[in-house]
Amino acid sequence: MNKRDRILDAAAELIVENGLQCSMAAIAVRAGVATGSLYNYFPSKKALVLGVYVRVGEEMAKAMMVEHQNSVDFGTRVRRYIADYIDFILEGPERARLFEYLDNSPELSRADIAATFAGFLDYTRALFEGAQKAGVVREGQSYLLASFVRGAIRHAIKRRRLDPRPISRAEVEQIADMCWQAVALRA
Repeated sequence: MNKRDRILDAAAELIVENGLQCSMAAIAVRAGVATGSLYNYFPSKKALVLGVYVRVGEEMAKAMMVEHQNSVDFGTRVRRYIADYIDFILEGPERARLFEYLDNSPELSRADIAATFAGFLDYTRALFEGAQKAGVVREGQSYLLASFVRGAIRHAIKRRRLDPRPISRAEVEQIADMCWQAVALRA
């Protein structure tokens, strides 16, 4: 793993463990690099926090932005979006907590957040608007529907992880079904 990735990993771990007050020196120690070397990659704490956020955003886009064949109906596409987000959050045990810290970081401006997720949000908006036009998802602001789904998933999984037992497939399916039922158009 290269130094930049080690630094980002260490920063993500320490943000989850200690919040955003973790020091650059502690991050350097965790990453196994000199503090001066850390500043060669990230000139400020804001740049480092943004780097963590950008990397998580890239990972999320890679995991969730699926090109569907035209023959795949929008109900299936939205269910896949829900399932992929659940898998994305489950993949990293502390990912839900990291999102909360980063979303509430005074280091990140709304412009930083919007720029980081612009492509993903455009994809999501098109998906939910297409599902609305197809008559499978309720009316409303597409970004609110998608944000509700992602927030519900993060929160449910974060709370469920308080129980030391592994999350069962039945629980994952229940979370997915609850999210689908929340956005599905009722006939």
